[in-house]
Amino acid sequence: MTLTFVTNLVHHHQIPVADELYKLLGDSYHYVATQQLPDWLIKGGYDPTLDRSYITRTYLSDKEMTKARKLIDESDVVIMGDAPSIWAEKRNKEGKVTFYCTERIYKKNIPWLKLPWHAYVHFKNYARFKNTYLLCASAYTASDFALSGCFIGKAFKWGYFTEVDNDFKIEAPNPGASILEITPLMWCARFLRLKHPELPVQLAARLKHKGYRFVIDMFGSGDEFDKTKKLIENNGVTDCVNLCGNRPNEEILKEMRKHKIFLFTSDRNEGWGAVLNEAMANGCVPVACEEIGSAPYLIRDGVNGLMFHSNDINSLEKEVCSLLDTPKKITTMSKEALYTMRNVWSPRNAAFNLVDLIQYILNGRLRDYCRKDGPASWSH
Repeated sequence: MTLTFVTNLVHHHQIPVADELYKLLGDSYHYVATQQLPDWLIKGGYDPTLDRSYITRTYLSDKEMTKARKLIDESDVVIMGDAPSIWAEKRNKEGKVTFYCTERIYKKNIPWLKLPWHAYVHFKNYARFKNTYLLCASAYTASDFALSGCFIGKAFKWGYFTEVDNDFKIEAPNPGASILEITPLMWCARFLRLKHPELPVQLAARLKHKGYRFVIDMFGSGDEFDKTKKLIENNGVTDCVNLCGNRPNEEILKEMRKHKIFLFTSDRNEGWGAVLNEAMANGCVPVACEEIGSAPYLIRDGVNGLMFHSNDINSLEKEVCSLLDTPKKITTMSKEALYTMRNVWSPRNAAFNLVDLIQYILNGRLRDYCRKDGPASWSH
């Protein structure tokens, strides 16, 4: 079986599962990248030197582009990520298996008046072909496409898969730990409106007023940075909210291990949010907005993390306080978060599950496929 994955970039949120697929399939696996890593991602900590023997970069030369188009036409299975859907039209007409991998398509809102037109476009590009399927890089992708009658009964959970350190262990809490000890919380994102950097600041003001001992470290930069800095000063929380700037990804991972709670405050515009994978894999208990694409897939609310209502400071405060009031709850949930990333949503497990799913499809036995949880399970 030959498998080709086509997407825009080569980065550390894609390579771990790509490496695992290569281990399973060898030279029958290919990764096609269509764009060079942009400067803003490099400045944000992404590694521009990532390279693998199985990668073809279409932007380097006409030769590479020709190789990529041949792989797309001739591979047994192709996964189309961020790439022109027309590239797969030939193979679709020939009835070859094609997956489309995407985040949710209605991030801002559902355009009800345009749904008939979208149904036509989706039918033309995907649904009219027998062997097209959907890999959902968001818990809301399948339902978004279903609004236009597309990929019903042909959608599967997917996402981004970051590295998991199998040797990492969560230390037992200090027997003398109490609610009087300082609890470190972390926020890491670009300072953009959709990330809502104002929420951690508002939370800090409320926690300080209630007498909690804590610190919130905020990592990143962006358009809302200066506004956030002023908000910190105006709310009188300069003593418990730190602006830490950009750091390389490896440093961010180390910082996660120093923090107890990870605040993920983006709204529904956050398609996936791989930082949630990383936080959970490094022992942070996530408190995440329920509308973030990865949150309903990765978080079992109250077991390995908590979810709050979008842009609702009262909901965020309630969930964080429930953790600060019960230090043992933080330890229990952090272990469950690590277990989830190590045993369910790991790159290795994702690769194995995907190959298993593909074999069912190629053998004409999809109706017998029964995986209900984790990567490549049914999504509804």
